[in-house]
Amino acid sequence: MYTPDTMKLSDKKHIFDFIDAYSFGLVVSPSLNASHLPFILDRSSSSRGILLSHMTRANPLWKEFEGKRVLAIFQGPHSYVSPTWYQTAPAVPTWNYTSVHCYGTVSLLSVDELRIVMDALVHKFEPTLQAQKEIMPETFIEGKLKGIIGFKIEIEEFQAKENLGSIVLRPISGERCRG
Repeated sequence: MYTPDTMKLSDKKHIFDFIDAYSFGLVVSPSLNASHLPFILDRSSSSRGILLSHMTRANPLWKEFEGKRVLAIFQGPHSYVSPTWYQTAPAVPTWNYTSVHCYGTVSLLSVDELRIVMDALVHKFEPTLQAQKEIMPETFIEGKLKGIIGFKIEIEEFQAKENLGSIVLRPISGERCRG
């Protein structure tokens, strides 16, 4: 990802917090096939972190990427910035955004590891659901687990960029600041 020094994020905690906050990512295989998937970031297992996710067995992507290097992309909120919003001219439009690219090698998970990842995903997004056995009975969960593949990406490299109007260093009109 092209990242000028003025837009580069290098604080690992900030980058990891961003991935946790915007954890619905895009994984891209070496052959440029891609899938949008929910991720859990394991900060404790490696100095660079490990991304954990799953996909349906029907998705052919998992068959091509085991042991291969892939790209996982996480993007937060983004917005167009009009040049009319600035108090001075000339100006040009820009786009504000933050993005993190993680590169790493994929390993498939065992069924036991997959169960841990699925429990972690449910706990992250709806913690009270795990106690509601009438909604998610164990036999139902076991059946669903047979239809999905779990995987992990050991992060080898990450690039993080925050483009928040750093090129245009002008005050924004008061009306725009208020909403």
